Amino acid sequence: MNTKTLLYILKRTLLAILTVWIVITITFFVARAVPGGPFASEKAITPAAKAALEAKYGLDKPLMEQYGTYLKDIVTEFDFGPSLKNRGRDVIDVIGDGMKTSARLGITAAVIALALGVVLGAVAALRRNKLIDRIVMVFTTACISMPSFIMGTLLLILFAITLRVLPANGNAAGGLILPVITLSLSPMANITRLTRSSMLDVLGQDYIRTAKAKGVSAPKVIFGHALKNALIPVITYFGPMLAYIVTGSLVVEQIFAVPGIGRTFVSSITDRDYPMIMGTTIVLASLIVIMNMVSDILYKVVDPRITLE
Repeated sequence: MNTKTLLYILKRTLLAILTVWIVITITFFVARAVPGGPFASEKAITPAAKAALEAKYGLDKPLMEQYGTYLKDIVTEFDFGPSLKNRGRDVIDVIGDGMKTSARLGITAAVIALALGVVLGAVAALRRNKLIDRIVMVFTTACISMPSFIMGTLLLILFAITLRVLPANGNAAGGLILPVITLSLSPMANITRLTRSSMLDVLGQDYIRTAKAKGVSAPKVIFGHALKNALIPVITYFGPMLAYIVTGSLVVEQIFAVPGIGRTFVSSITDRDYPMIMGTTIVLASLIVIMNMVSDILYKVVDPRITLE
C-alpha cells in the first residue's frame, strides 16, 4: 500500500469522523427541541417525581452541559448511557440485541440481491433485446418502482394470510424469509440494471473484440474479461447498499414484527428516549459512512488503474 493510498484513507477517516460528529450534534439538539419529553407519558407522575427522574438522568442540567457530557462519554468510554424507557438496561446492550437480528436480515438480503442481480444482469446483457431481456427489465422496473412497505404488505397478504405457507411474525421459525425477500428485491433490481448496462458497455470495448478475434473461448471472454470489469459499478453500489438495507429496514421490521434495531429506533422516537435515539442514530450513521468509505477503497483493489485522491 503506497503513501497516496494511506493519505487517502486517512483523509476519508477524518471526514467520516466529522460527518458522524455533525450527525450527533444535529440529532442531539433536534431531539430535545421536539415538544414533550421522556417522562411526559408516565401515568400519574407528580412534578416532584418528574423532577427527580430528570435529575437522575442529568436532564435538569443546561443543554450545552448535557451535550458536552454526552460527547465526553462517547469519546472516552464509548458509553451511550442508560435507556430512559428500558429501565435497568444500557443503550449499547439494547442496540446490540437489535443489531444481531438486523445484521442477519440485512446481510442475507444483500447477498441474495448481489447474487441474483449479477446473474440476471449478465444474462440480460448477453441476450440483449431478446424475450428474457425484456422480462428481466420489466420485472426489475416493477421492483424498483414499488416501495418496500407496499411490497412487504403484498407478500404478507399472499404468503402469510392467503396461502398460509410462511409466518407473518418475524420471531417465528422461518419468520425472516418474507422480510429478506422484501428487502432484497429493490437492491437486486438496481444491481441487475447496473450489471446489464455495464456489461453492454464492456462487451463493446476493443479488448473484448481482440480477445474474440484471437480465438479466446466465450466463457473466458465473459467471465475472465467482461464480467470482472463490469462489476466495478456494482461494487460502487454494494457497499452503501448493504448499509442502507440495514438502516432502511425500519418499515419492514415494523410490518413483520422483526425484533431488530429498526423497531428499537422507531419506538425510541415515540417514547422520546433521548439516549436510545442518539445511540441508534450514531450506529446507523456510522455504518453508512464506513461502508461508503470501504466501497471507495475497494475500487483500487478491483481496478488498479483507478487512482485515489
